[in-house]
Amino acid sequence: MAVLVEAISVVVKRASIEARYPGGLDAFVKNAPNRTLCADTALVRLGFMTPADVEAFVKSLEARGLRYLVKGKARDLVVVDQQRGFLAYCDWTEFGHVKLDGDEKRSVAACRSKAAWEDPLVMPAGWVHEGSLSQQQNFVPMGQVDKKLQLLRSEGGMDIYLEIATGREVYVSRSGRGQPAEEKTT
Repeated sequence: MAVLVEAISVVVKRASIEARYPGGLDAFVKNAPNRTLCADTALVRLGFMTPADVEAFVKSLEARGLRYLVKGKARDLVVVDQQRGFLAYCDWTEFGHVKLDGDEKRSVAACRSKAAWEDPLVMPAGWVHEGSLSQQQNFVPMGQVDKKLQLLRSEGGMDIYLEIATGREVYVSRSGRGQPAEEKTT
């Protein structure tokens, strides 16, 4: 199988969640800081739009017994950028692109376990290609944010920016404002 990769994704071995995450997969799903979770038989993925939210989530996973890097190699989880692929060496999953319904114009980034090849791509509940980050990438490198975007306001878990060059509003979803999942209130 394969899981969708959009923006910055954290991909976790499902077996590691079951073995080391307190409460297993049920607790992991319950503690997810956003609604981007999707899972196949080997991998579980959550997506984020900012490095700060990724860092906070990875730290929360490490506090619960999962390990990101051991001697420079991804162990239980790996961070994957939609455009660049793995942000650390990883030998248990592969990054690539999948054509939705065989359509060249509807290609999405994905990760699949090296042990599970034959099953289809899974996406978060309610995900559609039209209007998604896969269809309409609007990437702004961290060093360029202040030059290209002006923060207008934050509301409802979103930072809303003015894109200076076009005058249009750009929305950046924030997962718990960088708070670890256990601090999120429901």
